[in-house]
Amino acid sequence: FGLKKGAIATSIGHDSHNIIIAGLDKIDMLVALLEIERIKGGIVVVNNNQVLDRLGLPVAGLMSVNTMGEVARNIQTLKKNACKLGVKVKDPFMTLSFMALPVIPELKLTDRGLFDVQKSQLVSLVMK
Repeated sequence: FGLKKGAIATSIGHDSHNIIIAGLDKIDMLVALLEIERIKGGIVVVNNNQVLDRLGLPVAGLMSVNTMGEVARNIQTLKKNACKLGVKVKDPFMTLSFMALPVIPELKLTDRGLFDVQKSQLVSLVMK
């Protein structure tokens, strides 16, 4: 994923549509969560406890009330800001949203923890 600092978050998370956050700093992750809550769903980029960028998705946390053009421009800016945090994947928010879909391989995030789809079992987050 490449994240080196800050946090990114989204309320788009297939199939459960829970908020998904990737981050290296607990405070940045909390700021991202609180911002998504404040804007009633969306996508957020945070660094140094500051919201750098956001896209509100107030319709079920999945859809915007803005025009398609506005949303497209906003998503491009969000991607650029995520890249400034070190993100290397082409579409970090789409990648995050599919991390919660536990029916496609390999490792997926679920409300019960990290799940290995191929082995059909939870994975410990503690390394021995």
